[in-house]
Amino acid sequence: MSFEKYCIDLVVGVDDFKECNCKSILSSDAVREGYPSMWIVFSSAAQKAKDDGCEKSSKVLWLLADVCSMMLSPQSQNEPFKPMMIMGGKRLAIPDDFTEQDILFFSHIIDEIDDIWLKGRIADLVWLRNRDLGFKFALLAIDSYCMIPLETETLMHGGRECWERAMSLTLMLKKGGLERLVKMEALILEALKIEIKGNGFLPLCLADFLAALNLRRKHGILIAEKLETVACEFDLAGNLLAAREYFHASAEWFSAAKNQEKSVESTLCEAECYVKEAVSRLASSQPSHMVAASFYESAIQTLRTIPANQRTIHRVNERIDELRKCLNESGERSLGEMGHFSTSSLDISEIVENARNKVRNKSAMEGLKAFTNLHQGAKAKEIRENAIKMLKQHPFHAMFAADIISRDGRVIAKRPGMSLGDVPSEDDEITIRAQMVRNYGMLVGIIVQGDILPALEVLLLEHRLHELDFVRLAQHSPVVPSGRERLFGKALFAGYDRDFVTALHLLVPQIEHMVRCHLKASGAKTTNLDSNGIENENGLSTLMDMPETVKVFSVDLAFEIKTLFCDPFGPNFRNELAHGLIGYDDCQSPYAIYAWWLGLRLVFNTFWNAAHQKN
Repeated sequence: MSFEKYCIDLVVGVDDFKECNCKSILSSDAVREGYPSMWIVFSSAAQKAKDDGCEKSSKVLWLLADVCSMMLSPQSQNEPFKPMMIMGGKRLAIPDDFTEQDILFFSHIIDEIDDIWLKGRIADLVWLRNRDLGFKFALLAIDSYCMIPLETETLMHGGRECWERAMSLTLMLKKGGLERLVKMEALILEALKIEIKGNGFLPLCLADFLAALNLRRKHGILIAEKLETVACEFDLAGNLLAAREYFHASAEWFSAAKNQEKSVESTLCEAECYVKEAVSRLASSQPSHMVAASFYESAIQTLRTIPANQRTIHRVNERIDELRKCLNESGERSLGEMGHFSTSSLDISEIVENARNKVRNKSAMEGLKAFTNLHQGAKAKEIRENAIKMLKQHPFHAMFAADIISRDGRVIAKRPGMSLGDVPSEDDEITIRAQMVRNYGMLVGIIVQGDILPALEVLLLEHRLHELDFVRLAQHSPVVPSGRERLFGKALFAGYDRDFVTALHLLVPQIEHMVRCHLKASGAKTTNLDSNGIENENGLSTLMDMPETVKVFSVDLAFEIKTLFCDPFGPNFRNELAHGLIGYDDCQSPYAIYAWWLGLRLVFNTFWNAAHQKN
């Protein structure tokens, strides 16, 4: 924060800014990777100026470094800027760190700034902190952000957030931003004319921009046809993942344009891309029926979105019946596959710096792969053996019964005394289970503090991932049930963004739904009939005690799910959350952070294995 770097009372002005020669400093950043790279070069220049005894120049450069260090969160109108990094109880700058004098300084130098990234950020900050200085700063921010090129590489390194922030500001200004809205519209439409080759998901991103500006109806057919063309190109090239994304988007745009026939055609193509993926997985040298079943299920769910009045024309119901047979066959042969993750083992005693090194200087995808495999997961057999060993080593403690008390004083579980015989009795098993959960809790604490949090800090510093990235990850993970991709994606992104309160509340019910769906797919009965003949779904506790659960999820994963979510000896997140007993601090606990990480690990590893099946 600023008071650690310079004297707050030191007054700086426009002349001090000019003397810093910011243009030259920024030109030294040969590869512009958004604001993080600007923060680095400004910080280095500020420290050098301080070492040279140039106190005013140093303060100016530190202020600019702090401005660039903030992470833009365009979805929030109240808190659009967050600290880029929090580490060891300290953090980088937030808007409230800047004094009124700092904001006035920024307002005075705005006309001297040539760099569009810096001009946009400073104008945005001035508008956010002091509206009395005039809405011209909001317009300056919009104009500067909109000068950032609509190119794949630029948008990947912070440009997307800048454009989204510009759109948010424009819509906030209403009539005052109408002229900018027209300009944005023209720039986005012009960028959409570019050929798709080498641009990946750029057209999809641009279409999202137009949708955010409420322009779906105005340009519905034009955008829909563009997306459809791109989808067909990807389909012909064999890039089925991208093809599905574009067919889905084109269907939405055709629907917005009231062209139901074309919307249905795109939906049919999207479904057939899933089928092609399933066939491809089954034809590979290492076929995966679990992955194929997931794709067949996705195809069926996609076809079910087609309106009833269009189904007969396109033989939709017949196609669903055909795919249902394929799904049942793959589902029957997929038992046991979910527990097989092709990941390398990692010593959980690795120190914090080693955990950081595991994810450092990697691409976003490789970084997530390393992050989700920092720890191999709990080994239920080893935990049980250690629990029995500890109970025998401390027989006096084990012989006495104990009550498990909740935070509000309720007895939520009872642990009987242990007989310590050679063959554990039924009561002994309860005591062993309680000790297993206790040992598991200690293991979780070590993993979270030693591996997960330090490595997450590095990922956040090096990669600006979006909620959409996690939604798409969920969309292509066989473990995520169809129709729950957005909820899983939002939950995983929230945790990545260190909002574990939101992550836990979203993730817990989705974990239960995921367990239920995969048990049903394996042929297990997950319901019960009450005395009135009404069929009800069993809760997670009942589901985890079913013999099929171990077959589907493996012994180790089943142990972790049960311990975290529905065991009274553990955090019992499913029941505690359902009854509103979870507090804020509980959502920040090692158990909560580990539960989020386990969800990410499960989704990512099944996605990775599905995407890297050898053909």
